[in-house]
Amino acid sequence: MDVFLVQGFVKHSPIRVSWVWPFSVLSNSIGSRLSLSTQVFVEETADEVLNQILAAGQDHSVSREEVCLSYIRNLCAAGNLLAAAKIPKNLRGKHIFLGPRAYDCLLEAADRKNDIDILSQVFKDLLVSCASVRFTSYLIVARALGKRNDPAMLLNFIRDVCEMDFPRIDVVLNRVIFALAKCGHVDNALFVFDHMKSLKCKPDLFTYNTVLAILGRLGRVDDMLREFTFMKTVDLVPDIVTYNTVLNSLRKMGRLDLFMVHFKEMSDRGVQPDALTFKALIESLGRSGNIEEALKVFDEMKYKQIRPSIHIYRALIFSLKRMGKMELALRFSTEMNKLFQDSVLPRDFQYENR
Repeated sequence: MDVFLVQGFVKHSPIRVSWVWPFSVLSNSIGSRLSLSTQVFVEETADEVLNQILAAGQDHSVSREEVCLSYIRNLCAAGNLLAAAKIPKNLRGKHIFLGPRAYDCLLEAADRKNDIDILSQVFKDLLVSCASVRFTSYLIVARALGKRNDPAMLLNFIRDVCEMDFPRIDVVLNRVIFALAKCGHVDNALFVFDHMKSLKCKPDLFTYNTVLAILGRLGRVDDMLREFTFMKTVDLVPDIVTYNTVLNSLRKMGRLDLFMVHFKEMSDRGVQPDALTFKALIESLGRSGNIEEALKVFDEMKYKQIRPSIHIYRALIFSLKRMGKMELALRFSTEMNKLFQDSVLPRDFQYENR
């Protein structure tokens, strides 16, 4: 086996790494998922590493991306994360763009090494290099940022991203907020949102829809309504997603009074209710004992040719049974099962009507 000299991607600056696979070995072992048992210490010039990767484009037995990914994985395993992180950037200078797997590998390695600087560097490189960034990449970044629970570090990361000359950086921050919440780091997600207001990248409608949903799930209704009111003062017009988020949160908290106030506001603004809106309205009315109003809404929904979902039927059936209207509940249950052949009657109905 030939021994290659590997140097980091800073020219003339030697970096020692644990083991890197020669291209000839990679070509022979691609069928076995690029596995190699022999581990050697090697050094190689930056140009030679680039040449190995460029040569992969001439050999159809192995993909260039697999070669790059193998070099990156081995440099990371050797503890040379800095050298690995330079590979995508140097290849981009040769008009070669890596796919998301290579970047995810680097992001995960930066997380394991607790190196937020490299995490930031790789993430920004990913934004520049890939036309579409997978949500899995955002989740890796969110887990790395969230678990450190360091507001200063998080703020520096956000400011660093905001300073990029990148179109639609607001979309990037929106996804970071969503990913942080998805990973369970809701305090960090709200922290980013609060500081967006003071950055050049301001929250947009999608940002507010995300944050309203977070606050609603936390049961922080007052905070949710406060942000809902504020967004309207900065000329952001609520859409159906906004209203459904607010209404559904109020429904869960049993706040029929506020629910009806915001439903009326939605109607006054000309925002047409959809199936989710009707579901929340029927559930709120039914659970509060206003079953006749719930039935009127159900009829109105069908009049507007919005097909009730199985969840709407079940909500209505549940409310009818609570009010002792068993015959009417059974009628709706039969109607539901005709519409949804794969559905079954609620367990208690099956038992009562054998």
